Amino acid sequence: MSVRAIRTYEYHAPATLQEAKQLMREYGDSAKILAGGTDVVPKMKSHIFMPEHVVSLRNIEELKQLNYDPQIGLRFGANVKLHAMQLMDFVKSDFTALHDGICGMSSTQIRNMSTVVGNICNAVPSADTAPGLIVLGAEVKIESLDSERVVKVEDFITGVLRTVLRPDEIVTEVFIPKPVKHSGSAYMKFAQRRALDLAMVGSAAWIELDGDVVKDARIALGAVAIKPKRAENAEKAIIGKKLTDEVIAEAAKLAGENDCLPITDMRATKEYRVEMVKVMTRDAIIKAAQTARENT
Repeated sequence: MSVRAIRTYEYHAPATLQEAKQLMREYGDSAKILAGGTDVVPKMKSHIFMPEHVVSLRNIEELKQLNYDPQIGLRFGANVKLHAMQLMDFVKSDFTALHDGICGMSSTQIRNMSTVVGNICNAVPSADTAPGLIVLGAEVKIESLDSERVVKVEDFITGVLRTVLRPDEIVTEVFIPKPVKHSGSAYMKFAQRRALDLAMVGSAAWIELDGDVVKDARIALGAVAIKPKRAENAEKAIIGKKLTDEVIAEAAKLAGENDCLPITDMRATKEYRVEMVKVMTRDAIIKAAQTARENT
């Protein structure tokens, strides 16, 4: 990725969400939202993004809110930083797949700037928080000056650098429903230097147990298609069954051979990614099941 001078733009720092909505209504396609900026700024330097206007959310206090109710779930705004969430014990225990994804991202310095909302709005296939949010059943709240809607994270990203956002809309918060009893989740990332590199393969799993039997399951893969995606064949392979080594191995095989569409690029070949999907999915299922057994 070559780095060039950022094109001239006008910077806006609204103090309220209403002001931000008004700016996006006014400037639309010519504007770019800035939260942490760790994804947007490098793309501006590389001329992937060339906005005429940058609308910063950093001064909007209402987007810095984080609320956790064990009876309802976790709700947090677009300005909540990754590092702040990483330090919260309930994120680690109840939303493990998200916590795993955060811990595997970049450096502490970057996590102090970056946001979960920014990570999914960047809409790259290797986004580390996306698979975990998908298996946890997370939703995003999307607002404009005269409308509001809720979209599942699973449906939010539509392709490389593409989402369902309209030009005048802003993602204001994420909601993750409370975990049910006897459920657990995990995210496994494979990268050359683990945290500092983008994922070659990512796999998240959420498991709900009824005794020794899998009552329900969700598995999502990253960096192996044009968007993070559910591994539905792998899910079906474990639902209603005991998690024996053979059952887990079959699910992992299906994830690698039937549920992903990897490519060959500078980081890994298609064939290598298929094999690593099997390994990461196996490990994610095992860890999610162990977490489920602990969450009684």
